Amino acid sequence: MSSNEQMDLYLKSLSLNRIRENYLLESENAAKAKLSYQDYLYRLVEAEALSKIDRSINRRIQLSGFPMIRKIEEFDFSYQPKLDEKLIRELAKLNFMQEAKNIIFLGPQGVGKTHLAVGLAIKACLERKRVAFYSTDNLTQLLAAHDAAGSLKNILDTLSRVDLLVIDELGYIELSKKTASLFFQLVAKRYEKNSIIITSNKPFEEWGQIFADDVVASAIIDRLLHHSFPFFINGKSYRMKKLFEN
Repeated sequence: MSSNEQMDLYLKSLSLNRIRENYLLESENAAKAKLSYQDYLYRLVEAEALSKIDRSINRRIQLSGFPMIRKIEEFDFSYQPKLDEKLIRELAKLNFMQEAKNIIFLGPQGVGKTHLAVGLAIKACLERKRVAFYSTDNLTQLLAAHDAAGSLKNILDTLSRVDLLVIDELGYIELSKKTASLFFQLVAKRYEKNSIIITSNKPFEEWGQIFADDVVASAIIDRLLHHSFPFFINGKSYRMKKLFEN
């Protein structure tokens, strides 16, 4: 077996795939550029590291459960002129996560609430944070299933450790008192530990109807708002804009 074949086996066994693909070409480039052995090695290791980071980020995005991929840079702030663009871009630096603060987007359908929530969550994925995205319906079904199976504590522990939890479409369905209680337990578990982003089409004064209990709703709102950035978006619908453009 030649030295190149042996090298190929070693690199494959160590999962150094990018180095395995490039080391011969990079050695030729290094010889032409008269790079030192150290510089040659640095270039190989750097390429391998960047490759693994890219794969890690893509994997985090895939596992997060986003319904679509939207970026903050793609959001048309000119269509929502009353929205605080400067604050949104500041939040995109993710300092709110370090302080375990929440973000709440309230407003009617089509104004970009989910786009903003996903865009901020994508930023978190790019920083290799653990992110989970759920619709309210899917989340409450998940909690109820684990509660019925006697494993509620396990799922609450798992969800409490996620760096950023996004809960979409709160208010589109009314919860039972049982699922409202489960929702409260999740919010309480994450309180002052890790951040939540929530989107809702209902103002806070109507959350008692969502949770079928004014007391539970008040307790949830109290914990979410204690450390938070609430946004009330009352602009035009992007969906209507696209409809007229077509």
